[in-house]
Amino acid sequence: MKKMNHYKLEDFLRGWFVGGFEPTLYKTTDVEVAIQHFKKGDKEASHCHKIATEITAIVKGKALMKGITINEGEIIKIEPGTYTDFEALEDTTTVVVKLPGALNDKYLEEEKAC
Repeated sequence: MKKMNHYKLEDFLRGWFVGGFEPTLYKTTDVEVAIQHFKKGDKEASHCHKIATEITAIVKGKALMKGITINEGEIIKIEPGTYTDFEALEDTTTVVVKLPGALNDKYLEEEKAC
């Protein structure tokens, strides 16, 4: 008989639940997946990935990424070497997919690493 397990998103670090880290529901370095909730005004510093492509979908709310307003239902694909920041313009929920799931592949723009 097949088994179905039940989990809570809050049990995972910053909403990341698939990837090569702990805790995870599916351990892999092929991809990373997160559902993240941000309050209006929450920010993330500008950063890039040298290896991974990052795809961010705005499921609810509105955000500003590198000066571009991203609305509910819109998706941004960020190629390796491209810097972006994030600011929630209202309470916002995102789904983020990063592939491959390259650990330690986040570089702050102030470091000029990409």
